[in-house]
Amino acid sequence: MANVLLGVTGSVAAIYTPELYRELRNAGHAVQLVATKSSLYFFDAAAIEATPVGSRNKEIVILDDDEWPNAHYQRGDPVLHIDLRRWADVLLIAPCDANTLAKLALGITDNCLTCVYRAWDATRPVILAPAMNTLMWEHPATARHLAQITADLRGSLRIAPPISKTLACDDIGVGAMAERPAILNVVAGLLQVK
Repeated sequence: MANVLLGVTGSVAAIYTPELYRELRNAGHAVQLVATKSSLYFFDAAAIEATPVGSRNKEIVILDDDEWPNAHYQRGDPVLHIDLRRWADVLLIAPCDANTLAKLALGITDNCLTCVYRAWDATRPVILAPAMNTLMWEHPATARHLAQITADLRGSLRIAPPISKTLACDDIGVGAMAERPAILNVVAGLLQVK
C-alpha cells in the first residue's frame, strides 16, 4: 500500500472528501489531506477522523495556515510542503477544480497544495480527478492546461476523467468528478505498475 497525499480543491465535488478519504484508508493506504481554502466551503475538515501519519505533521487535514505557523521563519523550521512531498508516494488531487488545474499548468504556487505540486518529483505519480462545469471542462484553456501538465510530468500523470451527469448547477454534461471506485482503481493501477 502507499502513502497517498489527497489534495482537495474548491469544487462542489469536495463534498465527497470524507468518503474518498475513508475509502482510501480502507484500501490500506496511509492518507494525509491538503485542503485549499475554497475546498472548505464544501466539506467540514472535522469530518475526517483518523490517526495522523508522517513524522512531523500533527494534523491529518493540512490547511494553508499550517504551511508557515510561526511569526517568522528560522533556519531549521520544517517546510511543510517539502515534508509532505517526501512522505507521499502518490499525489492525488480529487477534486481538481479549473482554478487549480490552471495554477498547476502555469506553475503558480499560492497555497500549500500548489507548493507541494511544484516541489513534486516529476517521475513520481500524480493523479488528477477534474471536476468543473461542462463549459469549463470544454473550454480551450482546460485542454491547454492538461497538455502542459502532461508534458511537465513526463508520463507520471494519470487522469480520472470527469463523467457526465446533472451537475450541482443543474447543467447536464461532462464535468462531474469521477466516481470514487474509478479513482481508487487508478490509484490501485499505479501501485501495480510499481
